[in-house]
Amino acid sequence: MSDAPKTSGMTRLRNYFLTGFVVCAPLAITAYIAWSFIGWVDSWVKPYIPVRYSPDSYLPFPVPGFGLIVALILITLIGFLTANIVGRAIVNFGERLLGRMPLVRGIYGSLKQIFETVLSNKGDMFRQVGLVEYPRKGVWSLVFVASEKETEINQKLDQEGDPLIAVFMPCTPNPTTGFLMYVPKSDIVLLDMTIEDGAKLIVSAGLVAPEVKPMVVVNGEPIEGMLANPSVAALAQPARKSRTASSRPNK
Repeated sequence: MSDAPKTSGMTRLRNYFLTGFVVCAPLAITAYIAWSFIGWVDSWVKPYIPVRYSPDSYLPFPVPGFGLIVALILITLIGFLTANIVGRAIVNFGERLLGRMPLVRGIYGSLKQIFETVLSNKGDMFRQVGLVEYPRKGVWSLVFVASEKETEINQKLDQEGDPLIAVFMPCTPNPTTGFLMYVPKSDIVLLDMTIEDGAKLIVSAGLVAPEVKPMVVVNGEPIEGMLANPSVAALAQPARKSRTASSRPNK
């Protein structure tokens, strides 16, 4: 009987510690990443700032983030200048010079295309999360589905009514690396989760899964709703057919 209060007290202390760790760990990691990024930008920008314009010359301590502010102002200014005719002409002249360099032109062209695709609002980014059977039948992998485009691959390998779609299968826990695959559209099971939710699922190795709406079965067919008696309106509406992992939808 004497050990019961001690055990209960230690359990509470352990729970308090775990709760505090869950709260503090994300904050500490976020602060560390932000601080490291600010220091990295400052180390690149501050050496090029004239001494008379640097606050570090007048203060007894360095000012963190000043290089980052200068970099943001310069990038915005360059974007403003590039938007007019003179700036565009200068940029085109510089790109022509880079285009004559055998190694540099390939790196610059690839990086420019990637950044234009990521930062533009043209809808060329991944548009949906899906599942494909990989690496064998019965084993499903999460993929990011790209927008449908007509490419040389489609011209040579497409089957009538079932085009190939480019999907990116990221690796866990680093979603920036993975495999590019062209999969028949009928072999992709599309999911309702967002790209952000899919990235969280991959980074957490399946531990952080997005919430799903509970399903209610009415007349043998599942419908979306709460885990209670469905409303009359829901019963009157035609039931939506669900897709299981083994189904192969034809789109």
